[in-house]
Amino acid sequence: MDALPRRERWNHNIEYHRVVLDRVPRGARSALDVGTGDGLLAVELSRVVEFVTAIDNDEGVLERAQADAPGSAVGWVCGDFAGYPLAEASFDLVASIATLHHFDDPGGALARMAELTAPGGALVVIGLARSRGIRDAAWEIPAIVTHRITSARREVWEHTAPTTPPRHTYAEMRVIARGVLPGSRFTRLALWRYAIVWERPQEVEPLAARRASV
Repeated sequence: MDALPRRERWNHNIEYHRVVLDRVPRGARSALDVGTGDGLLAVELSRVVEFVTAIDNDEGVLERAQADAPGSAVGWVCGDFAGYPLAEASFDLVASIATLHHFDDPGGALARMAELTAPGGALVVIGLARSRGIRDAAWEIPAIVTHRITSARREVWEHTAPTTPPRHTYAEMRVIARGVLPGSRFTRLALWRYAIVWERPQEVEPLAARRASV
């Protein structure tokens, strides 16, 4: 169990938990945290959503997450998200932080998340991408300034989950998101992150067909 209390932990991923929490649909009863890692977001979600499922394929990381949150109401699942049998359209909120770039096919992973999102529910992804070109370079200075100011006040807490550098650029991820999730919003965030937010219409759409075409 980590000696640093949860409320004092901070890093570039934790900074954007609020983006997810602010988009929990009114009356949501179920949520899925894809690539939960240390389980911090899942535990926060469990305070506002009755049924929270947290999935990760790293058994050791998941065991540490459970040990770090004794008594939490989170349902911990060790398995491969792409193939694990989760019921379609069964989660009012599907969320993922710093996970999408781990997939060889991020478009396919996004489509799978969309399939699992219930009609009227929300899909929120906080992701990493690779900078390229002048437009991306313009984000570097505010990112560095924000990091230095915040890290001067708060110690940067390191996740125990494995990391990998992103292969796709921000522009590429924007195109992928628009193609898989028409109507979604893609937003650059200050600390080398982006957000994808999509609300599934009340009427169930043939998302499986869209996934096959990604």
